[in-house]
Amino acid sequence: MLSVIPTLNTLSDSVAYLEQSIGNLLAQVKTIRKNVELLQTIPGVGPHSASLIMAEIGDVRRFKNKKALVAFAGVDAPPFQSGTFESKSRHVSKRGSPHPRRTLFIISSVILQLSHEDNPVFCFMDKKRSEGKHFYVYIVAGAAKFLRIYYATVTAYFKTSKYINSLSAIAG
Repeated sequence: MLSVIPTLNTLSDSVAYLEQSIGNLLAQVKTIRKNVELLQTIPGVGPHSASLIMAEIGDVRRFKNKKALVAFAGVDAPPFQSGTFESKSRHVSKRGSPHPRRTLFIISSVILQLSHEDNPVFCFMDKKRSEGKHFYVYIVAGAAKFLRIYYATVTAYFKTSKYINSLSAIAG
């Protein structure tokens, strides 16, 4: 009978650990769901592409700024200079996985096909197109612009929701 007590204590500790892990996972799922909802508010992004972006990039709040997110996706143009020479045209860095770049390319193409004049990504790509840039140049530039807008949308939402939650905790 005495040997059962340590086993029960161990099982009780295991159950408490599992309940805590389940709580942490549920909090992550709520955050991911909110990120997907915020992604879908941007024109040109549907449920499928939003879930692909979330699967590849994850929570954008883990990046210190928008440049880090764009660099992670590999759609940034790193500087190329040597001595006094500074290149005018640069290639994208293609850092990281090619999957988010593919998804971003598809999203940029959809935004271009939808042609909303009030969409800032479309206006940016249309401006680059009118400057005579190549198709891939303005599509990749649009993908980077999309990521910057997405980063700003998510960080602004969570900053205001944390601010509102902290005010309600103080008042309540």
